[in-house]
Amino acid sequence: MLITLFVIVGLALIFDFINGFHDTANAIATSISTRALTPRIAIFYAATLNFVGAVISSEVAKTVGGKVANPATIPHGVEILIAALLTAILWNLITWYYGIPSSSSHTLIGALAGSVISGAGFSALNWDGFKEIVIILVLSPIIAFGSGFIIMFIIRSIVLAKANQSRSKMNNMFRTFQIFSAGLLSLSHGGNDAQKAMGIMVFALVTTGYQTTLDVPMWVKLSAATAMGLGTSIGGYRIIKTMSSKLLKIEPINGFASDLNSSIIIQASTALGMPLSTTHVISSSIIGTGTVMRFHDVKWSTVSKMVMTWIITIPISMVFSFFIYKVIVFFM
Repeated sequence: MLITLFVIVGLALIFDFINGFHDTANAIATSISTRALTPRIAIFYAATLNFVGAVISSEVAKTVGGKVANPATIPHGVEILIAALLTAILWNLITWYYGIPSSSSHTLIGALAGSVISGAGFSALNWDGFKEIVIILVLSPIIAFGSGFIIMFIIRSIVLAKANQSRSKMNNMFRTFQIFSAGLLSLSHGGNDAQKAMGIMVFALVTTGYQTTLDVPMWVKLSAATAMGLGTSIGGYRIIKTMSSKLLKIEPINGFASDLNSSIIIQASTALGMPLSTTHVISSSIIGTGTVMRFHDVKWSTVSKMVMTWIITIPISMVFSFFIYKVIVFFM
């Protein structure tokens, strides 16, 4: 059982590492695009703040560890977790390879639900908890788009209209502001995304009988934070390219607005203990702010492809995980 626990923890940390270079790219894409930060400095900056954010909170981990299914009573919990993690890792690598900013959160939640159904049946899935998480995942990008639009409209109306400066001078000012907004967004990302791997590790600890509560041990926090920080330091240039150039041309002013908007939404969700997709929130914030600045410059064909990927991620992860579980059981 101890060896099995090591395997699950190892897979969870690999998922967290991939999440680091897959999803963290979103947090620094705008600041790199506007040259507020160089790629090397931005990645180191984000890696450090992701680590800090991952250590200081744990409510989301408890949600992931206990709301989809009860780890204390579910049968075949070990195989279920292995199937879910393998699915999440595989989907993240596929979308990273093609430069698609998909959601690690959607992938993990969908994969966990699919493997629970495959291994323990529909009755083992906590449908109320699962639906609550899915609702947050679905609503958060819509809210991010709307609030991003509003924040950008306010900034443009008040700041630009009353400023006796040229547009280039205003952009230089907001380029400086972006250094702080990118840091806040990276801190927020670590506080929400790293906790998903922590939740899986806590699920494994309860399933294997090494603890009876959903409390997150410090070694779990530190290992997940380290894995995400290392993944971030590797960088995610494929995703950065999509976020920073294929959606729209980002200026410092709307880059700052989208970072600030994303941070507020992610921090609020983390405070409520709810996992959301930082990828969806940041992407939607960029689109929302960009719509105010230059509606016709938004590359809506790229946006439609992203939205389609978002829609299929949970169901396809459930299906993949369902069959991966069957394969694991067949060979064990």
